[in-house]
Amino acid sequence: MITLKDLEFGYSKGQKVLNGISLHFECGNIYGLFGKNGEGKTSLMKIMSGLLYPKRGAYSLEGTLVSTRKAYWLQQVFLVPEDFELPNIPISSYENINAPFYPNFSKSRFHELIEEFGLRPKANIGTLSFGQRKKVLIAFALSTNTRFLFMDEPTNGLDIPSKSQFRRVMASVATDDKCIVISTHQVRDLYSLINHVMVLDHAKVVFDQSLATVTDKLWFGKASAERKEGALYSETGLGGKSILPKKGLEETEVDLELLFQGILSAPNQINSILKR
Repeated sequence: MITLKDLEFGYSKGQKVLNGISLHFECGNIYGLFGKNGEGKTSLMKIMSGLLYPKRGAYSLEGTLVSTRKAYWLQQVFLVPEDFELPNIPISSYENINAPFYPNFSKSRFHELIEEFGLRPKANIGTLSFGQRKKVLIAFALSTNTRFLFMDEPTNGLDIPSKSQFRRVMASVATDDKCIVISTHQVRDLYSLINHVMVLDHAKVVFDQSLATVTDKLWFGKASAERKEGALYSETGLGGKSILPKKGLEETEVDLELLFQGILSAPNQINSILKR
């Protein structure tokens, strides 16, 4: 389990990027960490991977404080950052250099994923496009078999078929002994993949709920004029979709993009329904 308690962080004095962040992450889940650009998602992911330290508060992984940076702890964590650099060497050489740092690394899985992504082990990373380099990093990350995997905007740079491929691959590696946290502002890209939603807004956590609870308490879709009067949030424009309290209505598929917009617009109303 990952525990964040009263975290505060800022890059300049007096300006907090994260303020009073308290969260819990359990194995067996894929968490979607949502928020607009600049809301602290990347900073939080770096704190969780030990690359940054909070100004205040504490972060522990299975009871071990991250600030200790123990080798065993580092072997259990992998971060796929949004911005990254890979060396100008063959993919196979990158594997041979970095795999020894992760005792549970699976060579066979790495090669399977490289093939799945349409790449060759002998291909030089320096000749690949940004999207292809990201696939190399994602393939390596999944092959480390770390218990805790953090991914910051992993679908940036991927085309539409590759995004579908990413969701399929992620679903295949999710197991009960792994905790996966995916940070993004492109909410639609995580459709059908995550089972828990967390939203940051104005440096704070404004939403922290499982999708099972959302499904149980909220209704999504095009509402009649009569029902729309009681909507928690409604789109303007051609879509015209709304979020309503379920109250005996039929079960609907969660619209992540609509939920995200609704949380930013009316967090108190939506949270009050879910916490009843």
